[in-house]
Amino acid sequence: MNAKQMLAAACGVSVMLVSAALPAQSIARRVAQAKDGSVRMSFASRSDVCGNGAGNISTRNGRTMNSNGSGGHTTSRHNEWEDDCEAGPVRVAIDIADGKPIALRAYVGGRWRPATDVTDLGTVQVKDAVDYLLDNLARGDGTVAGEAIFPATIADSVVVWPRLLTLAKDDSRSRSVRTQAVFWVSQAAGEKATAGLVDVVGDAAADQDVRLQAVFAISQRPKDEGIPALLEIAKNSKDPRIRKQSIFWLGQSGDPRAIAYFESVLSRK
Repeated sequence: MNAKQMLAAACGVSVMLVSAALPAQSIARRVAQAKDGSVRMSFASRSDVCGNGAGNISTRNGRTMNSNGSGGHTTSRHNEWEDDCEAGPVRVAIDIADGKPIALRAYVGGRWRPATDVTDLGTVQVKDAVDYLLDNLARGDGTVAGEAIFPATIADSVVVWPRLLTLAKDDSRSRSVRTQAVFWVSQAAGEKATAGLVDVVGDAAADQDVRLQAVFAISQRPKDEGIPALLEIAKNSKDPRIRKQSIFWLGQSGDPRAIAYFESVLSRK
């Protein structure tokens, strides 16, 4: 290989390296350049997730993850999405006004309909999308911050719950972001997440509504994780409202351990 060929090869490697690094930096930059309208992007979804129409997203075991006030995503708008029930990708539409994200919608599967005021980023790397959603949007202001959390939880091959716990415990974040983070931690993680949620409940300095959301999230965990955690809160929390909420969810469980606890409380003189 002569000097010219070696230089050309080196330039080719440089171009590939720059191209590989570009997506992580370019999502935020390209969104900021949109000014007004919508930005769309797509990325791979978890294998157990599919779109089932009407803006709903389901897991393969039939659990529907739609907006219910505790967590989720918003439904379709302006006929921008056709609602076939199918596997991924995750499709995210971000509304922009004066260069700032103001709303976000997430879908799985389907296809985008043509529009004139849209910047389409195409398919982006999963890690880059999750980094943008959690490190940029979820740490911003307005409703879009809370809306950004859900699509990150259904991204393929990325563990997000440690970052969600960080958001849940961050008093500088909005209440909506923190309650969304708590809710989706409860859906996405296992034993370690339950321990983290107990930490949130026990943080006396945290917003009480966020702590109540953490109690609810614990109640949604599998019983072998959730019941012992709820019993611990019911027995030891110094906050009457938190304690009452944990007792409520213990009552909803019908678990023998909860019933034994109630019996012990009622038997006290």
